[in-house]
Amino acid sequence: MHKYLPHTQNDINEMLEKIQASSIDDLFCSIPEALRLKKDYHVPSQLGDWELTKHMQELANQNKELLIFRGAGSYDHYTPSAVKALVSRQEFLTSYTPYQPEVAQGTLQYIFEYQSMVCELTGMDVSNASMYDGATSTAEAMFMAYAQTKKSDILVSSTMNPKIIDVIKTYARYRNINVILIPSIDGVTDQAFIKENIKDKMGVIVSNPNYFGIIEDYQNLGEIIHQEDALFILNQEGQSLALLKTPGELDADIACGDLQALGVPLSFGGAYIGYLATKQKLVRKMPGRICGITTDVDGKRAFVLTLQAREQHIRRAKANSNICSNQSLNALFVTIYLSLVGKNGFKLFASESLNGAHYLYKNLLETKKFEIVYNQPFFKEFVLKASFDVKAFDTYLIDHGILGPLHIGDNNLLFAVTEKRTQEEIDLLVEMVVNFK
Repeated sequence: MHKYLPHTQNDINEMLEKIQASSIDDLFCSIPEALRLKKDYHVPSQLGDWELTKHMQELANQNKELLIFRGAGSYDHYTPSAVKALVSRQEFLTSYTPYQPEVAQGTLQYIFEYQSMVCELTGMDVSNASMYDGATSTAEAMFMAYAQTKKSDILVSSTMNPKIIDVIKTYARYRNINVILIPSIDGVTDQAFIKENIKDKMGVIVSNPNYFGIIEDYQNLGEIIHQEDALFILNQEGQSLALLKTPGELDADIACGDLQALGVPLSFGGAYIGYLATKQKLVRKMPGRICGITTDVDGKRAFVLTLQAREQHIRRAKANSNICSNQSLNALFVTIYLSLVGKNGFKLFASESLNGAHYLYKNLLETKKFEIVYNQPFFKEFVLKASFDVKAFDTYLIDHGILGPLHIGDNNLLFAVTEKRTQEEIDLLVEMVVNFK
């Protein structure tokens, strides 16, 4: 047996027999055959230091950095260099979760500050110490509504990101929660459907901006939902919190969403960070953990875990959620980012994203190669219908160093613009459109 491989073949055979599997491959049978990699990894068995460095460099050189105009949940935002430098300090990178608060005051302090910032951004009373991402935080918000109302049906807007809806449905399946999709009209949630169907539902989940980048009007939605003692759950993307009405201002009961836009790099699609905030009345339904501030026996300021009613501390069957650890390193990204850019920088970047998106929208329409799909206000993403082959267009852009819009069906393209895109870069994309045959 190799010293780094603890299981002998006999060990493996014994375990397979115990679980009645014929081979290791049987453990991956849920993965579709078409998605399994069967070709050689081409990883040399051993290399010297110099050869290994050269090999890795050759692999890295195959990467191609693209100019990004694609969003749909992962955005190419600016992360100040200081954020990466501070997050990489060893006391943050190597520390584990704060089970020993007497030796983790730094971790507890930044979690406390993260929570305080999320409450300020959302206008809610209390935030937990962060979630895995916006999709899981939204699904956990549904569990909060389930625990609070004891009802089994929930309304979810079809204008939400379909991947978030998939996660909601996956969570709902194992609690026997019935997810009812709310239809859309011209790209926005059909609120008349909510009014007609809210009776006996645990709550309503909507997003703002929605999957199409549209800013929806939820001004009176809370009143409609609360008349039936249901909960109003609002998923809102992080950067938009700088300019749009907050969940608190819209009388939402639970605020959730992704904060990747606030200093967390794209990182090939994750890991990201979700936020979850609510009003005081629902604090004991909140999953994960909450950090608080107090004084120790000597009267000195101290940070402590104050609420953590999860499966490790109460009977598993009684737990409202089985989520375990947050990704507090990503919460640290957000905390440092917001500390550095401040209120003015936060609003400035959001304004630049909005203005850049509207500039691109106007110029693309002037090419006469697109038509308007939704005549609605939008933030940093928008949908246009192309009059050409969108698959060939995508390949054409990549060949010219641009990751273009996402094809979302029926020749509709979802564009995104962040504060990183200059006017020259936007003009370049428009020029590429004009020259595309």
